[in-house]
Amino acid sequence: MSTSAPHIPVLLDEVIEVLNPQPGDVIIDATFGAGGYTRAILERGATVHAFDRDPDAIAAGQKWEEAQGEAPRLVLHPRRFSEMALSMTEAGIAQVDGIAMDIGVSSMQLDQAERGFAFSADGPLDMTMSQSGPNAADFVNGADEKDIADVLYRFGEERQSRRVARAIVAARPLSTTGELATVVRKALGHRPGDKKDPATRSFQAIRIHVNGELDELEQGLSAAEALLRKGGRLAVVSFHSLEDRIVKSFFRDAANMNPRGSRHMPEARNVPLPRFGQLTKAIRPSAAEIDRNPRARSSTLRGATRTAAPAQEYAA
Repeated sequence: MSTSAPHIPVLLDEVIEVLNPQPGDVIIDATFGAGGYTRAILERGATVHAFDRDPDAIAAGQKWEEAQGEAPRLVLHPRRFSEMALSMTEAGIAQVDGIAMDIGVSSMQLDQAERGFAFSADGPLDMTMSQSGPNAADFVNGADEKDIADVLYRFGEERQSRRVARAIVAARPLSTTGELATVVRKALGHRPGDKKDPATRSFQAIRIHVNGELDELEQGLSAAEALLRKGGRLAVVSFHSLEDRIVKSFFRDAANMNPRGSRHMPEARNVPLPRFGQLTKAIRPSAAEIDRNPRARSSTLRGATRTAAPAQEYAA
């Protein structure tokens, strides 16, 4: 198995510390990508079930599978991580010892102009992680102005979302990342040399919408809760505040730590047992890691340990 990787996994040491994989453990890498976490987990002697909806990531991982010989410890699942409970059931595995989730777009996707995730190099306006279904061009060229504004505001926290949406509609049709970035910059009065490119927020919003990323995260967390055995560990790395809020709220709710109204009210009876415990504080990259890998700058790791309490059933 090759030890070279096309990107640097974020907070790798910290994720492995949270998971603490042991020989014989079954661990899920819910976001395989270039396999950075998977490689480190395999080196600890555990078996990894790796999920990814991107056909390119699965194709690269298949070379690993072929090199394993008669006792494979890597099993690939070309599916969304929201489907991991179903997929593991189909594989005959009821519970696992740990799950790693690295949320959002991968470095490989960002670095491939033809995937259309970034505006650093001009490419087709795609942004689909699965390389199928409605893409970013379909959205910006087909949605009405209000819907575009709502997506930019909700998923990109763009305060001038209406102005940007109006500019996008006026400039249609748009077919490349460069065209979209130019429209957004012009709408927001971007000046060369500004610290942050204002198109970043709109690109994030459109990408999240096209891929249903926040719904996928919520469903993935629920699936992880159902799969983890007592003492199993969940490590989640997020890259922006919208994701981190969902992860933080999920853990606090599962640990019975969310506020329950006024302190003057009597304690609620029949409070359910906590489903997760041993919550870590938010872990962020060191200055040294950010120097090595600037994309790690916005990352946050949260971890927790599964208790014996039954998993909560969530509405589909």
